[in-house]
Amino acid sequence: MSIKEINLPLNDETVKTLKSGDRVYLNGYLYTGRDAAHKRIVESIEKNEELPFELKDQTIYYVGPAPAKPGYVIGPAGPTTSYRMDPYAVKLLDLGLKGMIGKGLRSQEVVEGIKRNNSVYFAAVGGAAALISKSIKSKELIAYEDLGAEAVFKLKVEKFPVIVVIDSEGNNLYED
Repeated sequence: MSIKEINLPLNDETVKTLKSGDRVYLNGYLYTGRDAAHKRIVESIEKNEELPFELKDQTIYYVGPAPAKPGYVIGPAGPTTSYRMDPYAVKLLDLGLKGMIGKGLRSQEVVEGIKRNNSVYFAAVGGAAALISKSIKSKELIAYEDLGAEAVFKLKVEKFPVIVVIDSEGNNLYED
């Protein structure tokens, strides 16, 4: 099976080419965020405050990376269970978020948000956090430093391995 290699940020044309089950290498910049960061982002939206990064066409990786050993950019960086972000995901999708990376099932509401917004949900392989971290080439703190590992970081990735789980048409690898 071939592996598609795509550049971030995503765009509508690229998202439409991705199908459930596709293996993909991501290159470029993505953002991290788990439930605490998502809660703050949504609160900022509701208060009409400036967001820590522009959501349009971006991809969020649900991860709380471990501390880096000396000489490394990042520690083990495996995916977090995605359903914890479901209460916030649709609002972010409606504001232009194109991609999400995590592991596990998503709610029907999120699947509908993915379809409505021509977005995509990728899975990163759980249990391979140290291996995944080798694809992360730089890390920059963007917001919410007080959250520690759950702060929002901007990561530069090269050949970051993911699988398309839910494509823009709502096809779901977990169900098919």
